[in-house]
Parts: sequence; C-alpha cells; structure tokens
Amino acid sequence: MTRAAIPFNRPYMTGRELACIGEAHASGHLAGDGMFTQRCHAWLERRLGSARALLTHSCTAALEMAALLLDIGPGDEVIMPSFTFVSTANAFVLRGAVPLFVDIRSDTLNIDENLVEAAISPRTRAIVVVHYAGIPCAMDALIAIARRHGVAVIEDAAQGLLARHADASLGAIGDLGALSFHETKNVISGEGGALLVNDPQLVERAEIIREKGTNRTQFHRGMVDKYTWVGLGSSYLPSELVAAFLWAQLEEADAITARRIAIWQRYHHELAPLEQDGIVRRPLTPPGVTTNGHLYYLLLPSADARAALITALAAEGIQAVFHYVPLHSSPFGRQHARAHGSFAVTDRVAATILRLPLWLGIEPHQPRVIDAVLRHVRAIGGRFATSS
Repeated sequence: MTRAAIPFNRPYMTGRELACIGEAHASGHLAGDGMFTQRCHAWLERRLGSARALLTHSCTAALEMAALLLDIGPGDEVIMPSFTFVSTANAFVLRGAVPLFVDIRSDTLNIDENLVEAAISPRTRAIVVVHYAGIPCAMDALIAIARRHGVAVIEDAAQGLLARHADASLGAIGDLGALSFHETKNVISGEGGALLVNDPQLVERAEIIREKGTNRTQFHRGMVDKYTWVGLGSSYLPSELVAAFLWAQLEEADAITARRIAIWQRYHHELAPLEQDGIVRRPLTPPGVTTNGHLYYLLLPSADARAALITALAAEGIQAVFHYVPLHSSPFGRQHARAHGSFAVTDRVAATILRLPLWLGIEPHQPRVIDAVLRHVRAIGGRFATSS
C-alpha cells in the first residue's frame, strides 16, 4: 500500500471558522472594520501590548503602511537583512527608498546587530528586523542602536506571533510591527496581516492611511460629523469575512502555539544526534526568549547534501523545502538596493537550509519524517568544517 504523502504545510482549521463567517454574513456587514475586526484588534492589543493593532489584507500591506507612516521616501535608506522575503524590501522600494542589506548571525539566522551601526548613514531612516522562524532578534541591542541614531525600528514579525523577547511580544517592541496570517503561518486567515502601532503618536495617522487617506475611523467614533480626504493612504482593510475566519483562529491561538511547540521540540530532541555527530546544525534559541514553533529547519553541510536530502525525502512522499533566495543576489535587489559588507553567512545559510514539515495534524506522521531524515542524512554524509 502506498503511504500518504506528507506535505510541507497543511492549513489548520479550528472548526469554528465557517460559523464565524456565517455570523458575519448574518450581521449584514461584510466590508472591513465590523465586529469581528474589532474583536481581532482588541485581542492583539491585549495579548501583545501594542498601542493599536490594525488588521490589513496582508503582512506586505502592513509593511507598506509602515513606510508611509514614517514618511520614508526617495533617497532614504532602510537597513535590513538580505535573508528575508521580498515584501520586507519592496515596501520601501515602492516609496523610492533604498534597502541597505547586512549579513545575518550564524546562530539565530537573524540580522547581525553587530553589523548594523556601521551601516547607518545620514540617510538612514529605519532598521527593519526580521524574526526568522519565530526566534527573536537581539532587540535590546538593536533598539539601543536605533535610539542613538534617531532612527525607527520596524519589526517584520510575520513569523513571530506569540513569540517573546524577555517579557515583550514580537511585533510590539519597536516603533511599528507587522504580522502575517498567511496560510503558512501559525494563526491564519488565508491571506491577512496586521500593523502593530506601538508609538501612540502614530496611531491617528495610521488609521487615516489604512482608510484610503480619510478620517473615516474618527467618523465612526462620532468624533467628526462627516469624513473626508485628509492625507495619503490606500485601501488596506481586509473584509469582515477574513476577520471572522481569523477570530476563530485567535480564539485557539494558545492551543495552536502549544501544539506547534511540541512538534518543534520533538524534532529538536530526536534529531539531536545528527548535530552531535557534526552532520547538521539545528535551530538555536537564545536564553531569555520564547519561540512559537513556527518552523523547524536543519542546516546541511553543503548545497549538494541539501539537494540530495530533498530528493531522498520526496521519494518517500515527504516534502521538505529550502527557503529564501537572498535579496542582495536577486536581479531586482542588485538594481534597487545596496549591500553593506560580506554576506558569507547569508549565502551559506541560503544554500544549505532545509525546512521540515510542521503543521497541526502531523503528529502521527512525525516519526516517519524523523526516521527518514535520520537514515538519509547519515547515508548522504558530510561534516561541517570546524572553522565554520
């Protein structure tokens, strides 16, 4: 009998999503900012500690709002890692700014805080940090650098919901944060995101930008007798159907996160012998932080070893995948961004990282994945150089 394929991702449904969508439909309000949107806003603000949470139709939209909110424009520079999704950079290129890429750390795969200060120039307007795999960046050091130079900190926390740096939630530490509820994330709405506005002085303008440049939010609160065009903006609201789906997920967010962490920890425990033998490297979680079990990866000794493992796992019906093509080496990145310093770590990680399947419901199948990884990694062989 052919065994069932194990995909890299399978979107999780709590069972309440369709009922919430039906409730939204029965209310007669399907556009944005209905009762489910307000519930989601309140949940995010309460749980994460943000001054204002605003649902958007994607994390990309939240990053674009951040660029607009900070008046980032032509000639400005924004420091960020190259090892990230294109939206992190595109949001600022759309405003005419120049992404300035720096290398990542070899342990957490997050932006190397020791390289950021040297990249700052009079044109620097913001530092964008990306919490890769739900593992927090070195936020204390990065915030201190930003404050010394008077620049903003934007958290791309697309992968970071309910992960924490010390006692602070990812996305709610910098001036602004962006979350994703894409179907590949822990808590989902198909497509979707949120902007976390942590500086109270930016809240009113953020609401205007999100509502097409109008003061419509103030109108709904009874603060003005009519709404009109008062500034720059666009349509960043998701529909109430999306918010209703998301609400069903947020109601179960703690349970979802706990199950993902358990899956993550099982991988980490049972694949430890491969790292002990110097064949792979596992994720590292620094002291004082709490991850959210977003994804589990291995670093292989070489690109050839990774390709061989992907092929071997696929032959057993197990889908394991690589991740980002570094933005500094992309065609558009070479034209519209600048690189600062060496990218030895970024290039090595991009060539050797392998992400394993991690989704709610994989638990009965996880031993099969682990067994296959153990067998094939040892068969492929290879070791990390002691100097790397």
